[in-house]
Amino acid sequence: QVQLVESGGGLVQAGGSLRLSCVASGGTAYPMGWLRQAPGKEREFVATINWSGDITQYADSVQGRFTISRDNAKNTVYLQMNSLKPEDTGVYYCARSRSRAGVAFREYEYGDWGQGTQVTVSS
Repeated sequence: QVQLVESGGGLVQAGGSLRLSCVASGGTAYPMGWLRQAPGKEREFVATINWSGDITQYADSVQGRFTISRDNAKNTVYLQMNSLKPEDTGVYYCARSRSRAGVAFREYEYGDWGQGTQVTVSS
């Protein structure tokens, strides 16, 4: 069983930056991802990274603005968010893939979740 703890969320003005962190304990040799849920909307994929960190994929809405990375020595996954927009507002969740292979895009591909961290971008 893995525990995932996110941090780094907060309130930022449009155009600003935040860096989210996700510390994992136990069973971390898996692809990881960030997903978010805006008020009144379904949870959506943001970014994913494979175990070795050399494969990353992003949602079109964040491509070029967000960067996912990981430090396996620290069991930590990061999401650097730049040029933030009000539509980036939501609860951001760190998640671990059910499979050790490749990357994961869909919510059902993730089996373990953090508690979420709130990101609010003001206009």
